Amino acid sequence: MSDTSFDYIIIGGGTAGCLLANRLSADPRKRVLLIEAGRKDDYHWIHIPVGYLYCIGNARTDWLFHTEEDTGLNGRKLRYPRGKTLGGCSSINGMIYMRGQKRDYDGWAQHVGDAGWTWDNCLPYFKKHEDYYKGADALHGAGGEWRVERQRLRWDILDAFAQAAQQAGIPHSEDFNRGDNEGVGYFQVNQKNGWRWNTAKAFLRPTCYGRPNFEMWTGAHVTRLVFETLPDGTKRCTGAEVWTGQELVRAEAARETLLCAGSIGSPQILQLSGIGPAALLQQHGIPVVRDLPGVGGNLQDHLQIRAVYKVDGVTTLNTLANSWWGKLKIGAEYALKRSGPMSMAPSQLGAFTRSTPDQPYPNIEYHVQPLSLDAFGEPLHPFNAFTASVCNLNPTSRGWVRIRSPRFEDAPAITMNYLSTPEDRKVAADSLRVTRRIAAQPALAKYKPEEWRPGPQYQTDEELARLAGDIATTIFHPVGTTAMGADGDPNAVLDARLRVRGIAGLRVVDAGAMPTITSGNTNSPVLMMAEKAAEWIVRDAAQGR
Repeated sequence: MSDTSFDYIIIGGGTAGCLLANRLSADPRKRVLLIEAGRKDDYHWIHIPVGYLYCIGNARTDWLFHTEEDTGLNGRKLRYPRGKTLGGCSSINGMIYMRGQKRDYDGWAQHVGDAGWTWDNCLPYFKKHEDYYKGADALHGAGGEWRVERQRLRWDILDAFAQAAQQAGIPHSEDFNRGDNEGVGYFQVNQKNGWRWNTAKAFLRPTCYGRPNFEMWTGAHVTRLVFETLPDGTKRCTGAEVWTGQELVRAEAARETLLCAGSIGSPQILQLSGIGPAALLQQHGIPVVRDLPGVGGNLQDHLQIRAVYKVDGVTTLNTLANSWWGKLKIGAEYALKRSGPMSMAPSQLGAFTRSTPDQPYPNIEYHVQPLSLDAFGEPLHPFNAFTASVCNLNPTSRGWVRIRSPRFEDAPAITMNYLSTPEDRKVAADSLRVTRRIAAQPALAKYKPEEWRPGPQYQTDEELARLAGDIATTIFHPVGTTAMGADGDPNAVLDARLRVRGIAGLRVVDAGAMPTITSGNTNSPVLMMAEKAAEWIVRDAAQGR
C-alpha cells in the first residue's frame, strides 16, 4: 500500500467488481485498485459445489447479516447471507445461471427512459463473457470467461416432478435463458468440470494477477468515500478511506470510484459517507454530502415458500446422506467423477409458471430439491422427501437498508417487509395451490407424495398466506437499494449509466442498481450490468470525459 494513487478504485471484489477489474486493467496505462473486505477465495469449500453448506453462516465467507423482525413472517428474523470473500456471492450462491425475462429489461428501459436497457440491447452483454457448453448461437456466447454447464446428476424424484409439472400444463424447457423462461427443466449452472466457477476464477485469475497496473487489497474495509468540492459547488468523489486492520489508508482515484459492494453494502457505504436520506444521516451525526432519499430504499427480494412432501419407494438425499455407506458413496463419486450430490447446486430442477391462469406471464419460480429439512443449516429429515420451493418473481413489497450508527463495523438494519401487500399474499396462497396441483398428478402417484408442510388442512387464502409467513425464507436475491431511474424521479439514486446523481466520479455497479427485480436468480444479470458499465467507463476515458 505504499502507492495509493490510482485511475480507478473498485470497492467490492464480488460479482461485478471482478469483471470490472478485468476489463479496466486491460489498458496498461490505467492503474486499477480492487478492494475486498473479505479474504482470498482459497477456502476449499468455496470450490466444491456442495460447499455452500459450509460457506453460508461462516464468518470466513459470509457477512453474517440478519433481517429485522418481519410482520409478514409472523415476527421471524431471517439469516441473510452475503459473500465476504473474493468472488462475493458468486463464491457462496446456488450457481444457477439465469437471466430473467425479456419483459424485465424492457421494463427497466421504460423506467429509466433509456433504450439501452431493453432485452435486445442487454443480450450482447450477456453473451460477451459467456462460455456456453453447447457453443455459440443467437442467444448464447462461447469462449468467454463465464462458464455455463449442464448439471452432472439426475434424481428419479426430480424427473417425476418434472413429468408431473408437464401433466399440470407447464411445458418442458431445455433453456430458461431465451427471454421467456416459462417451463420446467434442470437448471444450468456456473460450474466447470464439477467445480464451482466463481467470478474470481473467471475474471481475476490468472489475467489480472499478471498485470503490473493491477493491485488488490483483501481484508480491507472501506470506512467512507472521500469528496472534493468543485468550482461550481458540486461534489466529486476522489476515492475512499480504507481500514486495513492496522491503519487507516486513503486511496485516491483520478478518474472514477466504482462501488460494487452489493445491495446491502453499497447503500451502507453511501450513507456512512453522507449520501442518503438527510434525516437518517443527521440522526447519526453524519454531515450531508448529498440528500438522496432513495439510498437504501426500494429493497426487493424473492421470498421462497418451502412445501415439503414425504415420498415412498424412491431414494432422496435425506436417507442417502444419513448413512455412513451413503456418505462414502457420495464422496467416492465426486472424487472419481466430479459428479453426484457433492456436485449439486442447492436446487437442481426449476420451473416457471403462472400462479393463476389470468396472469399475463410466468410470475412464480420453483426451486425443487430431492431433500428436506426444517431450515437451512439444520439436519436433513430422517424420511425420504422432496422440497418444492416457490417464489413470487415480481413482489410488490418493498423494504430498506439503513445504518444503525456512524461506525462502519456495525451491520446495517435490513428491513424486508415481506408479504406486506395484498398482491404478494394472494400470490403466496395461489402458488401453494399450484404446488398441490403438481403433486397430485399421475407421474408422482407411484411415490405416494404426502404433504408434510404446510399441511393439507390449510386451504383458505388467509390460512395459506399466514402459513407462508411461517415457512417462507429468503432465496438471497436483494436488489434495488441504489436504483437507477429517470431524470426527475426523486427516488432515483443513479442515472441510466449507473452514475450517482449529483456526485461526479462515482458509480454503483451491483444489484442495488436494478429498479425492479429480475424474474429469476440475480447473479448473472449483475455481470451483464458490469459489462455495460465497463464499456461506458472505457469509452468516457477515451473521449476525455
